[in-house]
Amino acid sequence: MPTTDEMLKAAVAQTDLDDFGDDSFREGLGVLLDSLEREARLNSAGEAFFYDRIVKYLSQRLQVEDWYRRHPEIDEVPIVAPLIGLGLPRTGSTALSLLLAQDPGVRYLRRWESSQPCPPPSTVVGVDPRIPSDKGEMVGTRHHVPVDKHGPMECHELMALDFKSHIFHSFAQIPAYSTWLVTEADLTSTFAYQRRVMKLLQWGEPTRPWRLKCPSHVLFLEHLDRVFPDARFVMTHRDPTDVILSVAELYADITGRFTDHIDRPYIGRLNVEHWTSGMDRAVQFRADGAEDRFYDIDFRAMQADPIGAVRGLYAWLGEPVTGEFEQRMHSWWTAAAAEREPSHKADPVEFGIDLDRVRPAFARYVECAGRWIAH
Repeated sequence: MPTTDEMLKAAVAQTDLDDFGDDSFREGLGVLLDSLEREARLNSAGEAFFYDRIVKYLSQRLQVEDWYRRHPEIDEVPIVAPLIGLGLPRTGSTALSLLLAQDPGVRYLRRWESSQPCPPPSTVVGVDPRIPSDKGEMVGTRHHVPVDKHGPMECHELMALDFKSHIFHSFAQIPAYSTWLVTEADLTSTFAYQRRVMKLLQWGEPTRPWRLKCPSHVLFLEHLDRVFPDARFVMTHRDPTDVILSVAELYADITGRFTDHIDRPYIGRLNVEHWTSGMDRAVQFRADGAEDRFYDIDFRAMQADPIGAVRGLYAWLGEPVTGEFEQRMHSWWTAAAAEREPSHKADPVEFGIDLDRVRPAFARYVECAGRWIAH
């Protein structure tokens, strides 16, 4: 794996730019490259994928800073009270984000711009060449969630521009990086840079409220709150034992493309540790005075009446569900139901997961979630 300096030089050569902005990204990049070199056991596909991906993120940073240099007015773009979806993965949060994206009055992080925010979409004349002709990149062997090339994307790619993102350990087995990210890293700079990029994406467009989504934000709410103190949250809920094995299987499907030495028990431990920690942090964040900033949706309620779940959320937000918005939600839900892939049941033994031991680890969260969804 190339060194940090070699990666930086490659990005400079690719863009003919040399200002990466704030140096906050360098720590995460260094930890990531070291972990990839020592632990990931990448195959040739993995080495090529990570090299290209990291250089692309660095190149995007260079371009972001160049746009700001030439147009400092971008920094005046307002980002007000974004609604952020979070919670355990596989709880219906992707479907919810796609339903919310049907509201013509909101701005969301579009799939095709998430990993390549430059140039600002408002500056592109005609059809944006970033929009794929199909559903876009599929890293694993199948799509694990509903996919729409114009639909919303999680915040992972924007966070990756600061090299502090869950996206990296869904691609590779990098224990040192994963431990550092969750126990030592300060993601305040990550969310500050995400806000910087959101301003660039919104620049030249009508001002609309943002709808964001990223399950892993539960791990970093304290840091996120420093940058988005007016954010409101919609949290989706499901029995953790219905979730954790599915998430581990997703990681294994993606990681297995980039290594010939997949370690499923490690992936199982990683996900149990990270998501129990994430739920504990979310419970504490809410208990420390943020309860009134959260709206909660149960997975079963979402499946039974998705439009009703969104109506309840919008009533809490104090915003209307227009006729156009509701019709678009009905159309999307009907089309998505027809395209839904059959669920895949992984073997917990393969991942070293004992669901009877997992349940007590989530006990505090499950008790709180029972109260939260009873609104």
